[in-house]
Amino acid sequence: MLEARDLAKSYGNVAAVRGVSFAVRPGQIVGLLGPNGAGKSTMVSMLCGLTAPDGGTVCVGGEPVGDEASAVKRRIGLVPQDIALFEDLSARENLRLFAALYGVPAAGTPARCDAALERVGLADRAREKPATFSGGMKRRLNIACALVHDPDVLLLDEPTVGVDPQSRNAIFERLEALRTQGKAIVYTTHYMEEAERLCDHIVVIDHGAVAASGTKDALRAMLPTAARRVEIEGAIDDATVASLRARGLSVRETGRATLEDVFLHLTGRQLRD
Repeated sequence: MLEARDLAKSYGNVAAVRGVSFAVRPGQIVGLLGPNGAGKSTMVSMLCGLTAPDGGTVCVGGEPVGDEASAVKRRIGLVPQDIALFEDLSARENLRLFAALYGVPAAGTPARCDAALERVGLADRAREKPATFSGGMKRRLNIACALVHDPDVLLLDEPTVGVDPQSRNAIFERLEALRTQGKAIVYTTHYMEEAERLCDHIVVIDHGAVAASGTKDALRAMLPTAARRVEIEGAIDDATVASLRARGLSVRETGRATLEDVFLHLTGRQLRD
């Protein structure tokens, strides 16, 4: 449904994205992971056509995403990192505005707005203004605005920043429902546990290039033996722990290698801020 081929973008002498390729099938959530400054937001901007790539192409359903007038853009819904709402309009009025921007026929707009509000659990707050909403409610309304035209592809750039666990879980449940409905979803996040729960496929980007790509299990298998954590069921004594660590293995009593283990192995532990 969505395919990026050899995307590249530079700002002056800085290469923000360098030859990134990946694809998203209907009913699949692909996670874009990377440190700060890795190129994730630039990637999302190119995927939705807001930023023109210096090289490479983006296609939706086999059709290239072109200039501002490109009709294929109406098959894309974007949830930006920064909340993009009109605080002085009601939730429903925000949706009506975004529906008009996406070219939804006026006759079908009320039903689309009702469906979008229902999807994000805000049907009972339709007449209220976002200025009165909590951070989590604003995030959910932001998602509704990206869904009001019923897009085939949904792009989400860190959509859970600053929300509480209840709102985050509500967002996850909505995205999982959209996946079952056949939406192709790209999800960028700094939270490894979000990718663990949501994503079917992971693309790790570092310094603008793909560091690794695959399923979660495939990425875990990339860890060298010395970087893997030994899975132990139940308690173990200090002598056993010491013996395992002497062999260069990290030990924890339960669980398995996580995406965070893989991420730090691929991108390093050096601070990027």
